[in-house]
Formats: sequence, structure tokens, C-alpha cells
Amino acid sequence: MNFNMETLKHGRQTYVIAEMSANHAGSMERAKEIIWAAREAGADCIKIQTYTADTLTINCDNPYFHIGSGTWEGENLYHLYEKAYTPWEWQAELKREAEKAGIDFLSTPFDRTSVDFLETIGIEFYKIASFELVDIPLIEYVASKGKPIVLSTGMGTLEEIEDAVSAIRRQGNEQIVLLRCASAYPAVSDEMNLLTMQDMRQRFSTLVGLSDHSMGAVAAVTAVALGANVIEKHFCLSRSIANPDASFSMEPAEFAQMVQDIRTAERAIGEVKYGPTSQERGSLIFRRSIFTVKAVKKGERFTEENIRVIRPGFGLKPKEMQKVIGKRAKMDLDYGTPLSWEAVDEA
Repeated sequence: MNFNMETLKHGRQTYVIAEMSANHAGSMERAKEIIWAAREAGADCIKIQTYTADTLTINCDNPYFHIGSGTWEGENLYHLYEKAYTPWEWQAELKREAEKAGIDFLSTPFDRTSVDFLETIGIEFYKIASFELVDIPLIEYVASKGKPIVLSTGMGTLEEIEDAVSAIRRQGNEQIVLLRCASAYPAVSDEMNLLTMQDMRQRFSTLVGLSDHSMGAVAAVTAVALGANVIEKHFCLSRSIANPDASFSMEPAEFAQMVQDIRTAERAIGEVKYGPTSQERGSLIFRRSIFTVKAVKKGERFTEENIRVIRPGFGLKPKEMQKVIGKRAKMDLDYGTPLSWEAVDEA
């Protein structure tokens, strides 16, 4: 499934993004292996991030630049990004590898230089990370390229999301997907607030989805049931391969099961449809209908003693009971005969 706004809007299949992030752990070959593993697990897209430590922060060791808690507690920002980044010289080749694998290639830029670089390798759509939601100049620059934007809204107030969406639309770009996101690593279910996703769809008239940092697939499948167009989930070959993102990433078998569960949920959601399904048609005979419960002679009146509403469903519908009571039989009817209008004298 290729990323296409119209297909996403009118189709029933959720677009699933596998976020590689730092899970390559510094190996180009592992990055390529992740692309193929993501394809095999059912991902529609592989996503990377385009930054260097210098485009994100400065090499400073004062307390402002140290992480105080959480997954990366004690890390210096600059050194963390040095470990986590995907070398830019890999990225054109990784895009070609994704094309060979038959899945889309997406990246998150973090400054103008990364946007310019991604333009040179022919990126077809962009992701904006939750932490850059407030970087309006960056969002405007990305939007000016006229390509679809998948925008994570983690931590965002309503005003901040409004500012970001307005920035995109000021550039004449209406190709927006807003992702609900809990920007914690890992996120907990109690703070997912997936109904916010539906609210964003109504408020901003955009497509919506979930960038999911929680463990397991429950949040992703629930989001699909609530109407998500896009699901993004971190993906690794194995959480045993040490890197900054491993602890909250899905392994291939887990990701494949999530995609299978998403596809099952989509089929279960189905469409608005009344009446028996093809599977139910065989059960129609087990509905109730009008049967003789005693032998009835020709000319004899039908009463509540000789006809009843019982299973199975081969006779007249139960709603006809009062119309039949008091009428005469046109023919002899054996015990246990389904009643039809051909057997009823309506004179």
C-alpha cells in the first residue's frame, strides 16, 4: 500500500509505519535487514530520522543538557544523539533498499538542512516529530515543499496543534495527518487518551492516526477501531541489540502479529450493513415461525391450540399469527407442518 492521501481517506486499510530510529545500532547492513524484516512483518513503510547531534543541540555539558529521568536518564543530549542518529550518507541507499523491498520510505527532518537533504534524495512525504510540534518555522518550511505531512502531536496543547496546522495551511498545503502520541518511552495505556484522535479529526478536518510508544498492540488495534488512518510503531530486529530505542521497540514477530490484528480489526469493523450476512444465511432456518402443533383438518379454524410460533423458521413469520387465528384451513395439515398462506382460507 503506497502512501496516498486519497487512498487513506477513502480506503479501509490502515497505513502501518515501522520506525527504525536508532535500532540499526550503527550498522548499515542491520538497517537494510530491518527494512526487509519490516516488509515481511507487514509494514507499509519504513521510517528513519534525519539529523545529526549538531543539528539538534550543542555539545555542552552543563545541567541543562542532561536527561534527568526516564529511559535515557543520565544521558547528555549531544552524546545521545551521536549514538542514535542515522548517517546521512546511508539514507539514499536505504531509500533504494526500501524501494527494492516494495515499501515506502519516510524520514523526520529536524532542521532546514535536513529538509534540503531529503529533497535531494526524492523524499515523497515528511514526518514531523512531537518535539518539533512547536517549531513553526521548520513546519512552514516543510509544508512549503507541497508534500504530505504526518504530524505527531505528543505533549501538544490544543493551541500548539492549531498553530502547527495553521502553519501548514498557510503554505497552501492541506495534506495533513495528525497522529495522537504519548511522548513517553514507553508510554502507558492510562495516558494514551485515544479519543483525542477522533476529536482532532473533527476539529481540524484531517486524517488521523497514532504514533504508539506503548508496549504491545492493544493501543494500535484500538486506534484502528476508533478510525485511525495511520499507525506508527518502533521496530527492531531484537531488543537485545543495544541502542537508545531498543527497549520500547517491537520485534518482527510482535509487529507481524500487530499487523495481523489490525487487519482482523479492519475486517470486523466492515461497513454499515443490515440483514443477514452470507455466514448468517444458514442460520435463518433456526428463527421462529408458525407451525401446526396438532393435526388440522380442511375447513377447521386455526387457534392458539393447533398452531404456535416455534423454531424452526420454515413457516409464516410470527408477526402473521394474529392474521391467521380464526381463519380456516384450505387443506388437511399434519402435526408439525410449517404454515404458509397457501394453506389458509382468507375468505
